[in-house]
Amino acid sequence: MAKALILASGSAVRQTLLRNAGLDFEAKPASVDERAIEQDLPETDRDPVSIARQLAIAKARDLSAQHPEAFVIGCDQTMSLGQRVFHKAASIAEARETLEDLRGNTHVLNSAVCLVKNGELLWSTVVSAKMQVRHFSEDWLTGYLARNAESILSSVGCYQLEGEGIQLFDTIDGDYFTILGLPLLPLLAALRDQGINHA
Repeated sequence: MAKALILASGSAVRQTLLRNAGLDFEAKPASVDERAIEQDLPETDRDPVSIARQLAIAKARDLSAQHPEAFVIGCDQTMSLGQRVFHKAASIAEARETLEDLRGNTHVLNSAVCLVKNGELLWSTVVSAKMQVRHFSEDWLTGYLARNAESILSSVGCYQLEGEGIQLFDTIDGDYFTILGLPLLPLLAALRDQGINHA
């Protein structure tokens, strides 16, 4: 009998990555208050990597409580500049501020993924990618925001690499799956270890 697998995410990108890898799963968004979880973390665990890991685990456990016999994949991604953690912009004005802060600097995308069954954490990892943003002009930024207003607010970095957001960067150090928010290769290995992925 096949082992039930649930992705605790409503992300179309993450679902596509898993589907393209040949996995049979259900996708169900978790219902957690991310900012409350973040605030409840001890001060020593509020670094960008720990926040991503704890949010991924919280999401997986939320779905695991409803489906205790299933293997649940939890994932989350934080974006950090030094120890500063960014959140999705609430407006185009905030998006402009975020991109101005990132301009000329290297920020990090910290992508966490975990596997939970019956509330028990079976495995987790966080993989990071370093993103060097170029020195773009104010005119270019204004045009970019206008052309991409709809998609910008759905991404913490106000960009999507598969779109015009790629124009923001000089260099990228990290794999594509991590940047999209799901470290796929270590996850596939963990699923094989659990006998779920028979590739």
